[in-house]
Amino acid sequence: QVQLVESGGGLVQPGGSLRLSCAASGSAFRLYAMAWYHQAPGKQRELVALITTAGSTRYADSVKGRFTISRDSAKNTVYLQMNSLKPEDMGVFYCSAGWGSSDHTPVYWGQGTQVTVSS
Repeated sequence: QVQLVESGGGLVQPGGSLRLSCAASGSAFRLYAMAWYHQAPGKQRELVALITTAGSTRYADSVKGRFTISRDSAKNTVYLQMNSLKPEDMGVFYCSAGWGSSDHTPVYWGQGTQVTVSS
């Protein structure tokens, strides 16, 4: 099993930056594609960033050029660097381990971390 714990959320002004971390337990971490999802209040959870086991990345159009996903296999951790944050980025960000290359099929979820973007 894989257990995921997100951290790094908080309050930030528009245009600011945050770095989210997702710490994973389990020896099979390197076998999974990792992804970050965003869920705004009253909206469906949506995929915003994906990184495969080979290190390739994909982003939703809404975050392309602003967010960067990366992974550190030695630390069993995936990151989401978020720059130029907008009010519409507000919500809960979830880390997920799953299968996929161009797409992502979640298998495990973290508990989420809240991001608030406000002036």
